[in-house]
Amino acid sequence: MQARPLRLGINVDHIATIRNARGGRHPDPVRAAQLAIAAGADGITAHLREDRRHIRDDDVARLMAEIDKPLNLEMAATEEMLKIALATKPHAACIVPEKRTERTTEGGLDAAGQHDHLAPFVARLNEAGIRVSLFIAAEPAQFEAAARLRAPVIEIHTGAWCDALLGGHRGQADAEWRRICDGAQMASDLGLEVHAGHGLDYASAETIAALPQIVELNIGHFLVGEAVFNGFGTVIRTMRTAMDRGRLRASS
Repeated sequence: MQARPLRLGINVDHIATIRNARGGRHPDPVRAAQLAIAAGADGITAHLREDRRHIRDDDVARLMAEIDKPLNLEMAATEEMLKIALATKPHAACIVPEKRTERTTEGGLDAAGQHDHLAPFVARLNEAGIRVSLFIAAEPAQFEAAARLRAPVIEIHTGAWCDALLGGHRGQADAEWRRICDGAQMASDLGLEVHAGHGLDYASAETIAALPQIVELNIGHFLVGEAVFNGFGTVIRTMRTAMDRGRLRASS
């Protein structure tokens, strides 16, 4: 199939993590978002967690007011977060699982097992003109559930694949990669727009960019870490170049 353009979404959560470690307003995640856009990002992602451990409510308001690219608000399926999303009207809302005890999102949303709980959230967001995505593992039952829920977008959780690659577990990495490839094709066949993210670095982003069904990668923590050494704009341009190399393979 002909590969569609591949978008890069930059997650600014961990700029806010650094800020919150000391308090105050520095470093500013909104400034980071503006720098990311100037360096080639197609959109910004921010996860407003229940405990506000990184992104805060005023960050979301400022992002909506001060950036000129789409905002993807990551959120748990709670009444509090639904109310905030409906009030702020981001371009997109990605529903993710959330536990207070986790350092980062540990796995995909169980869209199949939580269908009845998720259905009213997806419906309300859709009705408000907010593009809904579900952050799910590459499992057939989850893609089928996303389609039944009428979520137009899914984001494949790539964490298990990335962890296996970094750990040198080749057999596990190969198995996870096969699931991602098969899952991206199945999701596309179901009429879902396919995004991917979690744990991606330059090499894994270049690899996954070759899958023609995927139209957006969302990347944050790796780039924030690399920016300490090389600058935020530089690492985003380097990521964009890696993704473009991978995308060329999808079109060849």
